[in-house]
Order: sequence, then C-alpha cells, then structure tokens
Amino acid sequence: MGVKKKSVTRKQLVADVQRVAKAFPECVVTRDFFRQHSNYSEKSQRFYFPSFSDLLFEAGLTKKEEAPAVTPTQKLALEQQKLAAKQDDKQKLLTEALKQIDTLQGEKDALLDLTQRTPQLHDIPVQVPSGNSESVAFMIASDWHSEEEVLGDQVGGLNSHNLEIGMTRANNFWRGSHRMYEIFRRDTTIKTIVVGLLGDFITNSIHEDGAESNLLPPTDAIYRVQNMLLSGIKFLLKNTDAELLIVCHTGNHGRTTRDQRIATEKGNSLEHYMYSNMRDILVDEPRVKFQISEGYHSYVRLFDGKYTVRFHHGHGLNYGGGVGGIYIPTNKAIAQWNKGVRADLDVFGHFHQFIDAGNFVANGSLIGYNAYALRIKADYEPPKQAFFLVNKRFNSKSIVTPIFVEG
Repeated sequence: MGVKKKSVTRKQLVADVQRVAKAFPECVVTRDFFRQHSNYSEKSQRFYFPSFSDLLFEAGLTKKEEAPAVTPTQKLALEQQKLAAKQDDKQKLLTEALKQIDTLQGEKDALLDLTQRTPQLHDIPVQVPSGNSESVAFMIASDWHSEEEVLGDQVGGLNSHNLEIGMTRANNFWRGSHRMYEIFRRDTTIKTIVVGLLGDFITNSIHEDGAESNLLPPTDAIYRVQNMLLSGIKFLLKNTDAELLIVCHTGNHGRTTRDQRIATEKGNSLEHYMYSNMRDILVDEPRVKFQISEGYHSYVRLFDGKYTVRFHHGHGLNYGGGVGGIYIPTNKAIAQWNKGVRADLDVFGHFHQFIDAGNFVANGSLIGYNAYALRIKADYEPPKQAFFLVNKRFNSKSIVTPIFVEG
C-alpha cells in the first residue's frame, strides 16, 4: 500500500473495510489484514471505533454478538498471513542487526588504528611579551553613595555600609585597580590610565528618607568624597608612571534641585562643582588631565581616533525592570546614539550592576545592596567597581574584571 491517508470520515472507513472484504473473499478480514490493505491509518480507525469488531459490525461483515465464521480455507489463509508477517519481521531484525554489526566493526577498526599509531606531538613555545603591546587601562568609579547608611537588618544581613566601611571600600578600589595595573603592565605597555568618575558619589537629601537617615549633610558629604577621590589620584601618581585622564560625569543624586534637570543638570550639580574644584587643586600636576562633561555624553578617542569610548552616568537609559534586564534598552539607546557620534564602547554606572556586554560596560556600586535595591527586587550583587584594558593592536577591549571592594 502507499502512504496512509490521515483525514477520513466514519463513512469512508466503513466503505473501505467493505472494499477489502469484497476484494479478498477467501480471507478473513482481521485487524492485521485490514491494516495491510486499508487506505487509512489505524489511528483514524480508533478515533471512530473503539474496537475493530465495532467497525466490522457497522460494515455489516459480522454480527455484534457472534464471531464471524471461519472456513478452513480462511483459517489456512490466516495462518499463512501470520507466518508471512513473522518472516517479514525476522528479515527486518536481521537487516538491522547486520547494520549495527557493520557500524561496530567500523568503530573497532578506527580504535585499533588509533592505538597502533605513534602520536605525532609538536612543541608549543611559551608566549613571552613581544615588547610591542600597548593598552590603555580604565578604572571606573561610580555609585559610592558615601554618606548613606545600610543596616544589615534592612537587607537580610547581605550588606552593611557606613562612613568607615565606605572609606575602606574606596581605598580597596584604588588599591585593587593599581594591583590590576601592575599585573597587566608586565605584558603590555600602559602609558595612560583613564579614571572614570561617573557620578552618584553621594546619596544627597533629594528624598525625604535619605534626608532623615544619611550620616552627613550634602555639603559635608561632597567634601568628604572630594578628599577620597583626590587621595586616590595622588595614590596613582605616586605608584604609577602613567598619564592620568580623569573623565568626570554628574549622576542623578548629586543635584541641588528636588527634580532632575536635563539642560541645566551640570549647573545644579554638587558633583560638577567638586570636579571643577579638583581640577583647580591639581592644575600644576603635569600628568593629570581632567575632562569634565558639559552634557550627558563625553567621548575619549584612543589610538589616533581608531577606538572611541562614550561615557555617561546611565540615568538617560529608560529601563523599567523588564525580563531582559538592561541589555535591551541599552542596546536600543546605543544604536540611536551611534547614528550621531559612533562609539566602540559605552561605559556607565547608575544601575549598581557590573556587566561586560561586549559593546558596553556597566559599573557596579561601592555602597552595595541596600534597602532600595531590595524594594525594587534588584539582583543581589556584592560591592564592586570595574577595571578593563583596551588594546592598541587589536583596537578592542581585552581584559575586563571587577574590583571587589569589601574589606
């Protein structure tokens, strides 16, 4: 028979079994016999008739209460059908067994061939520094919220933060970043360190709960952060011979207004004032250059403009807590921004998540998990900041690593 038809009506099934009975009058129309000669699948038959005898009954080939009479000729034909089916099954099993034997024999021959061959090994030389590799190191600092207190009971014991803990973590950031610099400059020349100061260094009093619980008022907090940042820059000047480019951005917490500004954000930012003051303090230091952003974006072009890094705080990204995290809104934003000024890499903070997504690096936070993060059901993440290299030869971000800052 050809391919069985799947679509069938009850009437067609009845007609089909009648056709088979008429075509083979000397045979008993059994389930197996009908399966071989029917135009329809057995599954379609069972849909209309719970048993094969029900189908025979409806086709008028047998009575419901009695089994069909079987003549000697029909009985002989039935036994011949059974014998033929068994022989056919045996032939199929034999054919399949022979195929498996051939496959196993081939695998055995391959294994024997491999064991009998002498391994042809080659020496792999140890890679040594070429002396020609050059990279730029990036140390990213943001979202310190230095005067905000986090009590362990507020976050299930996952984190604590106060002035002393914050100072320790800031020092660990500078020390950890310097340690990464020392490790990687053994194999690649690092002439420039880009220190990204990307905002939200204070929590501020823009929200009532912060005004009540913060450990310092805003002006004292920003002065303290300034000292922490200047101490870190001095530390890098003392312990490296690299040029320092300090890229500065305001966050959304350091503002002097209750509501967030757009066009006048920097003019209403305590952080913008702090950056300008730091630049004045270090004006006579020849190895330090400040790049203080006047807008939402700023750009650093490396290696004669072959690689561009775009910096921002991150609060310009529209993220509403979707399932895909910040990846989808960030990539949409980058695609739009690249229609204006194209960048190879975006670097930002704001979301308190350390992420290396290839085309962007999101910075973690120094304060760590707090009551707000718990309230918005943010993923837990220990306090960390970002360090990475951009290699000149490949014009590509190479090493990316978090700096864990817990004491």
